[in-house]
Amino acid sequence: MKTTSKEQHLDELKAAQTNNRDQITADLFVPAPLDTAGQEEISKPSVSFWQEAFHRLFKNKGSVIALFALVILIIVAIVGPSMNDHTYRSQNLAHSNMPPKVSGLEWLGFDGKNSKGMDVYEAQHVETNYWFGTDEFGRDLWTRVWKGTQISLFIALVAATLDLIIGVIYGGISSFYGGRIDTIMQRIIEVLIGIPNLIVIILFILILEPGIRSIILAMVITGWVGMARVVRGQILQLKGQEFVLASQTLGASNARLIWKHLMPNVMGPIIVTVMFTIPTAIFFEAFLSFIGLGLQAPLASLGVLIEDGYKSIRFFSYKLIFPALVISTIMICFNLLADGLRDALDPKMRK
Repeated sequence: MKTTSKEQHLDELKAAQTNNRDQITADLFVPAPLDTAGQEEISKPSVSFWQEAFHRLFKNKGSVIALFALVILIIVAIVGPSMNDHTYRSQNLAHSNMPPKVSGLEWLGFDGKNSKGMDVYEAQHVETNYWFGTDEFGRDLWTRVWKGTQISLFIALVAATLDLIIGVIYGGISSFYGGRIDTIMQRIIEVLIGIPNLIVIILFILILEPGIRSIILAMVITGWVGMARVVRGQILQLKGQEFVLASQTLGASNARLIWKHLMPNVMGPIIVTVMFTIPTAIFFEAFLSFIGLGLQAPLASLGVLIEDGYKSIRFFSYKLIFPALVISTIMICFNLLADGLRDALDPKMRK
């Protein structure tokens, strides 16, 4: 009986499958409606290379913090010297070596008062104006620090401009035309690399005098060499790519090849190199001023202020602390931003 009932169940299943096959007809299959107008529509918004690079940059928290810190420092450097009544060169010997006023640290001597027996009115006036204290000539360090930051950033901007103008053009011409032109131009670069920047500075000091002009002229001669070599290497790598050969085959001119194909693909390494050049130039100026070959008093730069603070660090450490903090912050921020740009502009870092 069990076997008979099982066979009957199988027969019923076969009959049901046969009926279902008979019920499925061609009328049941209807083509899905096709919208020809939406065939070329892109479901995801198009993102350019630079948009994607900036998106990756702003995902880097360190680079974003460094960028905001640099913006704040630049704004304070511009408006800082005009926030009080003192200039960077005005002297008041009665207020010499005045410590800064720091709330909560009055017990360390940062109470804004000196030990020269000033009357009440003078003491109150000093407390509200000398935020970073004064130097041995009674000059306001707040004004001098931000004026020095202006000069240091100006020298860094000049170095970046020279890199972008001389370095990019020189390296681009050398690599694009190649041959004998490239050989001659590279031998010139090798000669310039063999001349130390310090020797060039000393030569200009003998001709002119220590100051901004000597530093800028030295950068004009040797400061752009690194950028030229970076651009040359990148363009030599791109010249053999298929898209450049295809453009040449289609009859593109040299100007179109350079500005439409080569330069946009080299902009990433150029921007990163410039961002690393800026802190190097700031440190170079500070080093020259520290050893006495840069700016001279009463002009103020971060190197000059650090050199002055170094002489009196045992008794008036605040003279060194404030310019050292500013120059350290600027260099750290530029290096963090350059690292973030290098990662953002590198297609291999794409996730």
